[in-house]
Amino acid sequence: MDSLTWVAVASIIAAGFCMAVGSIAPALGEGRALSQALSSIAQQPDETNSITRTLFVGMAMVESTGIYALVVAMILIFANPFWNYFVAKIG
Repeated sequence: MDSLTWVAVASIIAAGFCMAVGSIAPALGEGRALSQALSSIAQQPDETNSITRTLFVGMAMVESTGIYALVVAMILIFANPFWNYFVAKIG
């Protein structure tokens, strides 16, 4: 296998690792937020609209971490900054 193949393999493995690690914290955070919101709604049903609105804003902020991990993984796969360097070195 040549060095260009190794760069491609390393990029794919790094992208997979990035998504695996980058999606654990948002998943745990969203689960905890939903659990606390449901508990709050069960205790104070009159405040459902306020709790739900705050929950959605919080979930959007937590989800942005997972989206950033997805963006980094897509860059590693499709716009790898090392790719052109190795292509120029080989060719």
